[in-house]
Amino acid sequence: MGNVVITGGSRGIGAAAVRLFVGQGDRVWFLYEKNHPAAMALARETGALAICCDVSQGDQVREAFAAIGDVDTLICCAGIAHYGLLRDLDERQWDRLFDVNVKGVYHCVNAAMPAFLRKHAGSVITVSSMWGQVGASCEAAYSAAKGAVIALTKALAKELGPSGIRVNCVCPGVILTDMCAQVSEETLAALAEETPLGRNGRAEDVAQAFAYLAKADFVTGQILPVNGGLVI
Repeated sequence: MGNVVITGGSRGIGAAAVRLFVGQGDRVWFLYEKNHPAAMALARETGALAICCDVSQGDQVREAFAAIGDVDTLICCAGIAHYGLLRDLDERQWDRLFDVNVKGVYHCVNAAMPAFLRKHAGSVITVSSMWGQVGASCEAAYSAAKGAVIALTKALAKELGPSGIRVNCVCPGVILTDMCAQVSEETLAALAEETPLGRNGRAEDVAQAFAYLAKADFVTGQILPVNGGLVI
């Protein structure tokens, strides 16, 4: 049994991870920002503890982790996306994408660090995207932020490895969560057809990758695609 903290845990991939880690006997805390009804429902369903926290705000993150105490595995799943031309994206939207997707990882890793260093052990799992690997038209800011998460993961793996802390990244492909709500059924069907495994992903597919990396004691600095072979 370990202590697992999952950001962005009230919905989608984060909620699937909460269910999986609780199901395997871990103590789970999850952070969420806005969706109180979904967070409370998930907490009641699983017994995990929900903490309202905007990961882009360092003071909120530090307060949350002070309440949690010991951490064995940190899964940085909180993220936001934006679809549209770069020329139509204003600076405020650009900053918000980076504040949540990149600065959120910075805040959470630093907040978990005292617990990791005390026991010379810990696992950090970041979440990027296949678009962070190859880029996506009309998702330039999102692709850039997720690319930064990949670079940060590799750098932290080198920096923290001597302290017994592993850092890995999962890059989901097309996963059927509410982030796909604006994608037409025709487009989703076409993407499934392009995918070698013949389907789009489920949130549970990504959660299974988290479970592997949380326990893989000799794996660090790796980028694990969960995309059905769409990007190889």
